[in-house]
Amino acid sequence: MLDLNNKSILITGGTGSFGKAFVQTVLERWPGVKRLVVYSRDEQKQFQMAQQYPPTKYPQLRFFIGDVRDFDRLKRALRGVDYVIHAAAMKHVPIAEYNPMECVKTNILGAENIINACLETEVEKVVALSTDKAAAPINLYGATKLASDKLFIAANNIRGSNSISFSVVRYGNVMGSNGSVIPFFLNKKKEGVLPITDPSMTRFNISLEEGVEMVLHALETAWGGELFVPKIPSYKIMDVAQAIGPDCKHEIVGIRPGEKIHEEMITSSDSFSTYDLGKYYAILPQLHRWSLEDFITTFNAKKVKEGFNYSSGQNTEWLTVEEIRSLIKQHIDPDFMP
Repeated sequence: MLDLNNKSILITGGTGSFGKAFVQTVLERWPGVKRLVVYSRDEQKQFQMAQQYPPTKYPQLRFFIGDVRDFDRLKRALRGVDYVIHAAAMKHVPIAEYNPMECVKTNILGAENIINACLETEVEKVVALSTDKAAAPINLYGATKLASDKLFIAANNIRGSNSISFSVVRYGNVMGSNGSVIPFFLNKKKEGVLPITDPSMTRFNISLEEGVEMVLHALETAWGGELFVPKIPSYKIMDVAQAIGPDCKHEIVGIRPGEKIHEEMITSSDSFSTYDLGKYYAILPQLHRWSLEDFITTFNAKKVKEGFNYSSGQNTEWLTVEEIRSLIKQHIDPDFMP
């Protein structure tokens, strides 16, 4: 049973949508957490978050200005930290396409800095957030996150006698997160026109709460090197448009640079090392320092069929228009009316 009381945790990108949800969950569930460090480079977001969590009421919460590109700053921030959640990333697809090296510096070199800084301190566990765009990537953002995933997984092979473990969680579009389609449509609804990239487009859907629970699951159960993938529903972009603005006009604008019609989280090539754990799948590392037989027994893991593919367009679970509306009211806007 995971217990974060008396533990020190650092989350990179801690002022983002996931970071704020993670901080709220930890403070509510484990009020005895020793230290919870929000590490990010945006001072304004840190200032605003600090107003929500005043130090007189939340003395265990600390705010640390820093960039994952800065190894020395990271190493200083990690002193005394037990667990690290790496959520910082440059993640807007078109911006990454236009500024490729900036994306590489943050997502790949930043990942390497996290790994090295953790190996040189007393960190026990690291969970890195990935994206569905890292599976068979066609855009730079996805390619940098795939490289980041590989770095974190391989880090388990260079830890020597250090007992630290590194694992990765990969999931799809987070409902209500910055830059996601649902808040975009909710805003565009006021104009009476919803821009549609491609009518046949589909995406996976996960709530912030489910994303947080998945990271906590990895923190509790990971042996080192696993890439966890959740079993979540898909939605059709046209169903989202119908759910939000049934009377709005649709303007077909075309796929943006680097976008896919459907997203994948597990490719057929991954199937040879993918196991079904029940609520999640796990893509296991080719090289691991633990017994595969023990892993299978411990988690009742079942190997998927060769050629298995987990795609948003071929999913077996789909959100209906009414379910999308219900989720918007539950997770984004309680007063939402289509």
